[in-house]
Amino acid sequence: MQIGGVDVHPEMSLLLDAKAAIPVTDDPEELRKGWVDYAKRLWRPYPADMQVRDTLLDCPGAGVAGRIPVRLYRPGAAPRQSPVVIYLHGGGFTKGDLESGDTIAWGIAERTGVTVVSVDYRLAPEHKFPAALEDCFAVVKHLNQHGPSLGIDPDRIAVWGDSAGGNLAAAVCLAARDRGGPRIAGQALNYATLTNDLSAPAFTQFADAPITTQSVVDSWVHYLPGGRIDDAGWAAPLRAPDLTGLPPAHVHAAEIDCLADDSTAYAARLKAAGNDCVLRVAKGMIHGYLRVRFAGPQTEAEFNAPCDFLKARLLALEPG
Repeated sequence: MQIGGVDVHPEMSLLLDAKAAIPVTDDPEELRKGWVDYAKRLWRPYPADMQVRDTLLDCPGAGVAGRIPVRLYRPGAAPRQSPVVIYLHGGGFTKGDLESGDTIAWGIAERTGVTVVSVDYRLAPEHKFPAALEDCFAVVKHLNQHGPSLGIDPDRIAVWGDSAGGNLAAAVCLAARDRGGPRIAGQALNYATLTNDLSAPAFTQFADAPITTQSVVDSWVHYLPGGRIDDAGWAAPLRAPDLTGLPPAHVHAAEIDCLADDSTAYAARLKAAGNDCVLRVAKGMIHGYLRVRFAGPQTEAEFNAPCDFLKARLLALEPG
C-alpha cells in the first residue's frame, strides 16, 4: 500500500484500521467521543507495578476555576523524588483528554522509569489560544513549585507532546524562556503541528493521508482567535522570530504525514539557532504511530527514541 507515492510500513495496519472508525462530522462532541473510542481500540493495560492516579492541580488563573485535571503515572522503579515528563496529548486542539492519551503516557513512564504527568488542558473552539498553552505552562510552573509533595523533583522537568500537543510542548518551552523559567530539561515534539502556514510540499503530497490537510486547516480555525498569530510565536512556534536558548529537542516526524515538513523545518531552525536538536523521521509511518508501539519492532523503536532522549537529559541533571 502507498500513500502519496510512499510505501506504508506494514506495522501501520493496526493504526489504519483504528483511524477508519473515527467519525466524519463537524459536531465537536461527536468528534470527541469518536476520538476516545479510537484511542480505546489501541489501549493496553498498565504494568502491574505502575501507580496511576488522577488529581486536580491548583493553578490560579488557568484551567477551570483555577484547577487543572492531571493523571500521574509512577513506575515501580521511579526514585523517591522522581524526574518528570509532562505529557501533552494530541487531538487538533479540539479533542483528547486523559483517556485518549493514556496508553502513550504510561508507555513513557515505563520506558523512562520516571513519573509522567498527563495534562487535561482546555480545548478549542470553546477555549481558543492561549487557553491550552496557559494550562500546560501552569502545570509546569506548579510542578516546579510544588513537585516534592507529589514525589517529583522540581528541578528535573521535561515536556512531551504529540501533534497539537507537540505544538503546546514547543510553545511551553518558548514561554518558559520568555518568562524567565521554570527550567525545562528537554522537549520531545512528535509529528507536531507547528505553523498555520500550510504552503510546504507535504501538505500537498500527503493531503489525503491520515491526518488530512483539511483537518489541519480546521484545527487552526478552531484554535486561533480571528486567525491571528501572536508576535512571540507561542501559537505557531515555527513562526517564532527567535528560537535561541531553548531546551534540548527530539523532533520526530512521520514520513507519510501532511505535517512532516513542520518537523523538519523546526528542527533545522532549532539547530541554526544553536540548540541541541535531534531530528528523526519514522520511515513509512503515518501520523499517530506512537499509539501502536506494540505492533512490531520498528514502531517500538520509534517510541523508544524520544523516551531515551528525555531520560538521558533528565538523568544528566543533579537531583534537586
